[in-house]
Amino acid sequence: MKPLRISLIQGDTRWHDPAGNRDQYGRRLRDLAGATDLVVLPETFTSGFSNDALERAEGMAGPTVVWLRESAAEIGAVIAGSVQIRTEQGVYNRLLWARPDGSIGQYDKRHLFRMAGEHERYAAGSERMVFELAGWRICPLVCYDLRFPVFSRNRFDPQHQRFDYDLLLFVANWPAARREHWRTLLRARAIENLAWVAAVNRVGRDGNDIDYAGDSAVIDPLGRTLAELAFEPATVTLTLSGELLQEHRRRFPAQLDADRFELI
Repeated sequence: MKPLRISLIQGDTRWHDPAGNRDQYGRRLRDLAGATDLVVLPETFTSGFSNDALERAEGMAGPTVVWLRESAAEIGAVIAGSVQIRTEQGVYNRLLWARPDGSIGQYDKRHLFRMAGEHERYAAGSERMVFELAGWRICPLVCYDLRFPVFSRNRFDPQHQRFDYDLLLFVANWPAARREHWRTLLRARAIENLAWVAAVNRVGRDGNDIDYAGDSAVIDPLGRTLAELAFEPATVTLTLSGELLQEHRRRFPAQLDADRFELI
């Protein structure tokens, strides 16, 4: 595993303004050209977290996917973030994994936030995804997924001596009213899964008058917060150590005592 450079872009997403959001996040992406391997944007970064935005949801051939492909090629790094994507099965809150070679991976949000009616208007995903980058295995999840530890559990395959993933990634629109839940659960996911955790939340106030505190963070496998952004738009780049991760797993092999199960 090579050291992995990861950049978190915490922004004040404009309400129902895809073109404006592509412009504001695009400027910050260009500043990272050649300086990172992976850039993470917030959940629903083109619109904010809105049930009404699904009426203008794009397809996989729409302008945001085109923009992601072009931006990833321009800066020479993977770009991850979620948007509303319309398919024949419905509209998904879809995390897109845009690679510099133009290919796109995807993960559809599994747990839909019923307290805001997301489960009534969006389609739910079913499959957890793991992407590979620079020798790292990376599992991206979306916001409310954070509250469900079974779905994010990092299983260990004794036959191949391999974990499901090395880095657990979250993109979110997590309200300030529950910021301590966010901060606590992120640390718990790192500790229990013997993995790095990186998470990007938005800031500002959205069109539903909900405030967001940011608290985007990078947490090491021991649960130590190495970076945490405050209440303003900001970008941070850190280098994650694969050596630290592997040494921690050797010294504290809790995976050997873990319960075995299958995700259904």
